[in-house]
Amino acid sequence: MTTLVFGHKSPDTDSTGSPIVWAWYLNEIKGVDAKPVLLGEPNTEAAFMLERWNLEKPEIIADVADGQACVVVDTNNPAELPENINGADVHEIIDHHALVGGLKTKGPINITIRQLACTATIMIDLMGDDAAKMPEAIKGAALTCILSDTLEFRSPTTTDHDRAVAEKLAADLGLDVSTYAADMFAAKSDVSSFSDAELIRMDSKEYEVDSTKFRVSVLETTAPGVVLDRKASLMDSMTSVAGEDGVDQVLLFVVDILNEEATLLVPNDLVKGVAEKSFGASVDGDAVVLPGIMSRKKQIIPNLKV
Repeated sequence: MTTLVFGHKSPDTDSTGSPIVWAWYLNEIKGVDAKPVLLGEPNTEAAFMLERWNLEKPEIIADVADGQACVVVDTNNPAELPENINGADVHEIIDHHALVGGLKTKGPINITIRQLACTATIMIDLMGDDAAKMPEAIKGAALTCILSDTLEFRSPTTTDHDRAVAEKLAADLGLDVSTYAADMFAAKSDVSSFSDAELIRMDSKEYEVDSTKFRVSVLETTAPGVVLDRKASLMDSMTSVAGEDGVDQVLLFVVDILNEEATLLVPNDLVKGVAEKSFGASVDGDAVVLPGIMSRKKQIIPNLKV
């Protein structure tokens, strides 16, 4: 049976690239028949990565069958995985997020969760000396994942090890990190073809605080004005998305990569209260700038209060 390798729903660059990297390793080094797949359409930065390195876009799947062999990467949260994930045969989990719980496996498995900024960094560590055998396209995917998750080392999740691994990959590929990252972020910032609902769901995770369910959405961009020009329609769509997705409220953070700050849209008193209690913000109007806020994992989710 082919082992499917996949990350979370609403796949970002890491959840698109890391399945490709690990499937290569399983196939070429470990002799396991493996296939990367996605749980949704990749975002524009991930699409850039696929095109830049001439990688085939993985098949998009809706669910997994009972007994399907799989490896889960870049998440361990059942809410971000196929509905039948506990019916599948999970062989391994490789992740860099907090342990959520709720996954059930058929037997003992390998679980690697490390305090690093990117799943791809962990994978290269797990490969050991075999990482040197990665072809250019796989190295390119890994580099893109690390630069994306660290926002070119600006994110507070960045470690010295993430930086060292990325710089080694860039050197191997003959790339200038800043030039390549600028191309990546330009692709990520091109959201003109997406509807408001697609933007809201593009990079989002569900999270519950004191029985209030949120969809926490982050849009990382070097051109925040392009997104904020759509503020009124985005706030209208936040209500319909929340209803369709069964959450109480969407929290939408527009992260300005270059100025290292986030703008939170404030459509109502609930979100105003979240901004004030969570980030000590003073809210006047339908948006508030949060200086230094860059990371959902490290700065947004852990601080949310209602």
